[in-house]
Amino acid sequence: MDSDPSIRWQVMRDLTDAPENEVAAERANVATQGRGAQLLGMQARDGTWGGTAWNRGWTSTLHALTLLYEFGLDPQADPTRRALDRVREQVTWRGCGPNECANHPFFDGEVEPCINGQVAVAGAYFAQDVRRIIERLLREQLPDGGWNCEVENGSGRSSFNTTICVLEALLEFEERNGHRRDVSAARRQGEAYLLERRLFRRKSTGSTIDFDRKTGPGSTSDQPAWTRFAFPTWWHYDLLRGLEYFRKAGAAPEERMAEAMDWVRSKRDAEGRWLLEVRYPGPMLLEIDPPQGQPSRWNTLRALRVLRWYSEGKP
Repeated sequence: MDSDPSIRWQVMRDLTDAPENEVAAERANVATQGRGAQLLGMQARDGTWGGTAWNRGWTSTLHALTLLYEFGLDPQADPTRRALDRVREQVTWRGCGPNECANHPFFDGEVEPCINGQVAVAGAYFAQDVRRIIERLLREQLPDGGWNCEVENGSGRSSFNTTICVLEALLEFEERNGHRRDVSAARRQGEAYLLERRLFRRKSTGSTIDFDRKTGPGSTSDQPAWTRFAFPTWWHYDLLRGLEYFRKAGAAPEERMAEAMDWVRSKRDAEGRWLLEVRYPGPMLLEIDPPQGQPSRWNTLRALRVLRWYSEGKP
C-alpha cells in the first residue's frame, strides 16, 4: 500500500477486499497521479509514444499502452479517452512493420501474433475495435493448440511466449465483448497447450525448458528461464505470468499447476516479498520498479493474488 496508485488500487481489490467505492476512488487516481499520469503526459501530439507504433526497445506506443493496461487505468476516464482517441485516429504501423501493414490503423495490428496479441489486449481493455486482430489470431492457431511468430520461418510448433500473448488477448476480448464460442474454444486449446506441459516442461520428455529460442543457453542462472519472474514481462513468458492468466480466466486450480505454484511459494523472502529476478534489456519510458535483484512491489502483488486464488479455489 506504500506505493503508487496503480498498485494500491489493485491491492485493495485483490488482497484486502476494500469496499468497491474506495477501490474506485483509488483507481481514479491512476489517471491524475503517479506513474499513470506521468506516462499519459509523455504522449506526443501525433498520438504516439516514442514516435512509433512499436520498436525493439520498450518506449513505443504499444509498450506505453501495455503499461497503462497493467496499471489498470480506467478506460472511461477523460484523460484515457483523449489519449486513446489520438492513438486510434493518428497512429499507424508505418516504418515499424511489414510494408503491407504500413497504413494499418494501430488497432488493426500488423502480422506477428505475439505483437498482435499485445495490441489486442490493450485495445480490448481500452474499448477499441480489435476484431480484425482477433479474427486473424483465430486463423493462426496451430494444431498443437498454441501460436508461434516463427511460423513464417518454417516452425510448426507453438511457442510459450507467443501463446501467452494471444491467450491474454482472447481473454480480454471476451471479458469486454462477451462470450464468443470460437474465441472460447481457441482459448481452451491454448490453455491445454500450457497445462499439458505443466506450464514449463517439454511435453515429449517432461524435462524443464531451460531457455527459450530468443534468450538461448547463455544465461548464468541455475534456474530454468521461465521460473525467474520479470515485470514488465512484455512478450516474454514465465510461470507467474502463466498463473496470472489462469487466475484472471477464473480457471479452477488443478494438479498440473501445482509445480508452478511450488516455484512461486519458494521465492517468497523472509519479509513476504518477491524479487524482480529479470529485467529485460532496453530503455523504458519510465521506471516502475527497483533494480533487478531487489524486492518488487509488482511481483509481490502478482504472486500474492495468485497464491490467494490457488488456495481459495483448491478443492
